[in-house]
Amino acid sequence: MLDELWLRYDNPDFIEPDPISIPHSFSSQLDREVSGLLAATIAWGNRKAIVKSANRMMDYLDRRPYEFVMGASERELQLLQSYVHRTFNGADLDCFVRAIRHICTLHGSLGEWFQSAYEQSGDMRRVMADFRTLFFTPPHPQRSEKHLSSIEKGAACKRLNMYLRWMVRQDPHGVDFGYWGRIPASALYLPLDLHSGNVARALGLLERKQNDWKAVEEVMIGLREADPNDPVKYDYALFGVGVNGAMKQFD
Repeated sequence: MLDELWLRYDNPDFIEPDPISIPHSFSSQLDREVSGLLAATIAWGNRKAIVKSANRMMDYLDRRPYEFVMGASERELQLLQSYVHRTFNGADLDCFVRAIRHICTLHGSLGEWFQSAYEQSGDMRRVMADFRTLFFTPPHPQRSEKHLSSIEKGAACKRLNMYLRWMVRQDPHGVDFGYWGRIPASALYLPLDLHSGNVARALGLLERKQNDWKAVEEVMIGLREADPNDPVKYDYALFGVGVNGAMKQFD
């Protein structure tokens, strides 16, 4: 059933209404890495509103996200202050731009940092924790920390896991990018949210009621049994059924 649902939802039609459409709107890997992280950061709530806000964010970055992040002047960064998406505001966008610049300046790119960090630890949980620490190394508003969840505090880290899925999975249907080949898809974790959590419970993959990190670990047991090499491909199945209101087929 999971494989059937994966094949149903993992196709190019998935792209346009989803936040992954934002990095797909660029052609270079560096632009996709930067725009992907920023789009994933605001990916909570209504998908149509997320995509609209993320596209507006790219306008603030002159539709050249990597170049803007690396070269924007203080005056240009000041212009970001008027941006707002729900609780993510211009001060947060400024913080994230500066943090990404810091990482890319030290390591060349986001992808280079993530791949090197995984090669050192072999554990994406450690990588996610270290990324958050590195991300907030530069001076930043305390309020901005809530926009990058902490695995060490037990958060499900849905948005970061989604971004990692985009960049790591070698997707035969062309939705995920598969740029970061030094990280195996088997190391990824499910971007657990309300939709995928509800479907996972309906299928008996998850008993825990909270959508937290313990729930992520629990659901991954079943997904890794179904496909040890690419367990997170089933995000398409679980999320697709949930977001499209097809839960009745499991009643």
